[in-house]
Amino acid sequence: MSLEIAAPMCDLESGSVKVKEPSNRGRWHGCWYERLVQPCLVELLGSALFIFIGCLSVIENGPDTGRLQPALAHGLALGLVIATLGNISGGHFNPAVSLAAMLVGGLKLTMLFPYWISQLCGGLIGAALAKVVSPEERFWNATGAAFVTVQESEQVAGAVVAEIILTTLLALTVCMGAINQKTLGPLAPFCIGFSVTVDILAGGAVSGACMNPARAFGPAMVANHWDYHWIYWLGPLLASLLVGVLIRFFIGDAKIRLILKGR
Repeated sequence: MSLEIAAPMCDLESGSVKVKEPSNRGRWHGCWYERLVQPCLVELLGSALFIFIGCLSVIENGPDTGRLQPALAHGLALGLVIATLGNISGGHFNPAVSLAAMLVGGLKLTMLFPYWISQLCGGLIGAALAKVVSPEERFWNATGAAFVTVQESEQVAGAVVAEIILTTLLALTVCMGAINQKTLGPLAPFCIGFSVTVDILAGGAVSGACMNPARAFGPAMVANHWDYHWIYWLGPLLASLLVGVLIRFFIGDAKIRLILKGR
């Protein structure tokens, strides 16, 4: 899996048989769609699927399973969606991950805001679909899978710190497993999913272990629950900045450091 959007091959030569090339206009249109539009559509689709599964796992969570059911559902769903769609868009499905990827050279700056818009819209769609298929009583008992862990102002500092640390692990796993030349590998999608599972099991009682502004935004909008919502933006985005600094200056591969040096 690669988090960098590579330009599609426009050479239509196959073996020794040459295929008639389309016009420059048609070829440009195909490249433009594959490089700019298709990744955003995939980010929207992947975010919707991931957040639908995540919200549903919280809404339908039984009293006996505790945090295990949401942890496994979120982690496995993210790993599967990245493994399926990651080669098209990079498999972010998270504004914080997109920011970290951009900072370490895995995403162009011009694509950052289109990715964010696609992810937030996907989160809204996923949360809305979870509401549609859920019994109304269960949906509202779970506050639509919005984050309700923080109830008092005394919990805010701990929740922000937890979100920073948990998202740092997630973003570091993404960037080192899918961008850094020394450590990238084919198991990156599932390592990323496992990191989400571990984070939820460890930090779910402290902050809810969101690590994803799109995951927080969709349910908050559908359930109209905005209490302490800013925590789930501030923590993950600060973690992305931290990961960008760590990889750029300390643990990134030589290629990344050379790119930084030449700017």
